[in-house]
Amino acid sequence: MLYLTLAVLAAALLLFAWLGLRERQSASGLDDYCTARNSQGAQALGLSFLASGMGGWILFAPPEIGAFAGPVALAGYALGAALPFMVFAWCGPAIRRHLPEGRSIGEFAQACYGTAVRRWVALISLLYMLCFLIAELTAIGAITSMLSDVNGNLVIVAVAVTTLLYTAWGGLRASLVTDRWQAWLLMLLLIAVGWVALKRLPDLASSGQSTPSIPLGSSLSIALTLIIAVTAANLFHQGYWQRIWAARDGQALGRGALLGGIITVVVVAVVGGLGIAAAMSGIELGSPPIPFFALLADAPAWLTIPALVLAMTLVASSVDTLQNALASLAVTESRGLSLAAARWITCLLMIPVIAVALQGISVLRLFLIADLLCATAVVPVLLGLWSRMSTGAAIAGSLAGILGAILPGWWVTGSISGGVMAASFPGSIPTLAPFAGALAASTVVCLLVAAVKPRSYLPRPV
Repeated sequence: MLYLTLAVLAAALLLFAWLGLRERQSASGLDDYCTARNSQGAQALGLSFLASGMGGWILFAPPEIGAFAGPVALAGYALGAALPFMVFAWCGPAIRRHLPEGRSIGEFAQACYGTAVRRWVALISLLYMLCFLIAELTAIGAITSMLSDVNGNLVIVAVAVTTLLYTAWGGLRASLVTDRWQAWLLMLLLIAVGWVALKRLPDLASSGQSTPSIPLGSSLSIALTLIIAVTAANLFHQGYWQRIWAARDGQALGRGALLGGIITVVVVAVVGGLGIAAAMSGIELGSPPIPFFALLADAPAWLTIPALVLAMTLVASSVDTLQNALASLAVTESRGLSLAAARWITCLLMIPVIAVALQGISVLRLFLIADLLCATAVVPVLLGLWSRMSTGAAIAGSLAGILGAILPGWWVTGSISGGVMAASFPGSIPTLAPFAGALAASTVVCLLVAAVKPRSYLPRPV
């Protein structure tokens, strides 16, 4: 069984590599490497948004939310995962018109506000994507060790190197073409694995268990926290910003982002629903609880192979996007880099990422801090499309967002240090107050400053 599992996983990775490397001849020049400008239709974009946004996290978080917090909180999670795509469907065409030759979120910030804001926005984006990348590789190592006798570290290195092979060579086009295949594969595998796992559950009607739920107020609080955190963070995902300019036109972008958002809601709801079903069946969910994998505990041995391929497809689809996004961000923040330099940057950035992922540590707290930083700046960045919005308003709004994140804990504990500690999520538990405070404070201050002292100059060209 060990050798069969290794062979199937290797075959899947070789397929992804072949698909990606086949696109290497399509890329022409640094701009195409980073943006695949004006080349993608709505369907291709929709599948790419889906595959890029999905990752190993959907096998852990949505089932656990569904199992313990119930359908209201799960609905918030599904909406939070899809809302960034809805924002891009709405704002993306305007961003394209505002910056037709753009390549990154940093360049958009530069065009709206200048260099200082650009550097801060790029730093937040970098921190978020590094956390995402480490978390995904760590997840595939843990899943592999959990479901098979294959060494999880071996799979971490194999996924990282394989995706790096085709993204470093083929750029964004390689990631886009593999996204399409990975999106279809992950949907088919999810249906197959989920169906077999559900068929093996005890009869829910005779289990005596009701739908998992917590008080409505707590469910709504969890849902709102997830919506703000996930949406704000994903709006700093450089991989999504690349797809704004990869779209054939504004209409294709709007339709593609909307398609990706709708399918994402369905996928997250289905996976989370498996967690609800697991809880209702009364099976042992594990410690720490992992409802999706608890469904596979007594499943036939052969089911672990498609489950592993599903997990690897999820991770590879997000990792290749993040690898190219990091290279793209580095290139756009460092003028004068060649295409060869961009490829080397992609490779070099992966060395510390793989090293951390091999340690198997939890990066959840760092992830939450990165999410909160994104929440402090997301409104100032998007308001760059407003004609009254000035650099001063953006800086003031971002600073107010940081203060707003600290203020709830400061108020409760009576000290600034207590507020900072609360905003760093001790125990790795997400709470609503810092996110709500960051979003509310940044929005109010941006609007007030822009109303009192609107933009009176043309933004500096990129």
